[in-house]
Amino acid sequence: MKIRIKYFNDKIEKLRYIDGKSDWIDLRAAEDVVLKKGEFRAIPLGIAMQLPEGYEAHVVPRSSTFKNFGIIQTNHMGVVDESYCGDNDQWFMPVLAVRDTEIHTGDRICQFRIMEHQPKLEFEEMEHLDGEDRGGLGSTGRN
Repeated sequence: MKIRIKYFNDKIEKLRYIDGKSDWIDLRAAEDVVLKKGEFRAIPLGIAMQLPEGYEAHVVPRSSTFKNFGIIQTNHMGVVDESYCGDNDQWFMPVLAVRDTEIHTGDRICQFRIMEHQPKLEFEEMEHLDGEDRGGLGSTGRN
């Protein structure tokens, strides 16, 4: 499948699979960002994409993002659908700094994968469900 992509500058690496094993692709900060503890910022990722109809991208932090930069993604997972595909529809990562930090152009701060939309669902209301009752929230792992 081919995805049309626009880069907003030439300061970040072109998108590519890192090791050929993962189906997640790293995204990089497209500019230098300095954040003080408690500050919010939408960090530009330097790309826009034209996703095929029926697909969306899921954007999440890399496993090392918090350790390396002390930031958390404020929406926890970004979803970019195929309608966000114009010339000015740059992708961003909204973050909150939990410590003073600097992020440099080209730093890998998040990752994405492209998924098909969920199929249309129909909900059927029931008084009781047939599955085994596991005891509710927090019940697993108790001795």
